[in-house]
Amino acid sequence: MTRVTGIGGIFIKAKDPEMLQNWYKNHLGIDVQVWGGTSFRWVDSEGKPYAGTTAWMIDNGENFKPSNSPFMVNYRVANLSELLTVLRAEGCNVLDKTEESEFGKFGWVIDPEGNKVELWEPPAGE
Repeated sequence: MTRVTGIGGIFIKAKDPEMLQNWYKNHLGIDVQVWGGTSFRWVDSEGKPYAGTTAWMIDNGENFKPSNSPFMVNYRVANLSELLTVLRAEGCNVLDKTEESEFGKFGWVIDPEGNKVELWEPPAGE
């Protein structure tokens, strides 16, 4: 019997949904639709499907700090350094700390609702 095979959706409770939808659309380039969300497909820059993985984990939430939210979303990005520079220039609350390991490069931004968002540039070839 097949059970869970990936993430079908991530739902974020917001005090001001329209403002938060616009923030994600304007600063992270997420194509937020009229119904308030989007559907991500794993495709390359030419739109061709390719294999990929999405991590799901239960933890004590220590890595969510300084956010008090009960969740954190990890978004895959093409160029972490460039995106962090742009987000800072746009006045976003980008955390100074970044990490690099065999798993890739990681950076964080706090959205206007106080949610910590993890940005991940995977290693070359992944």
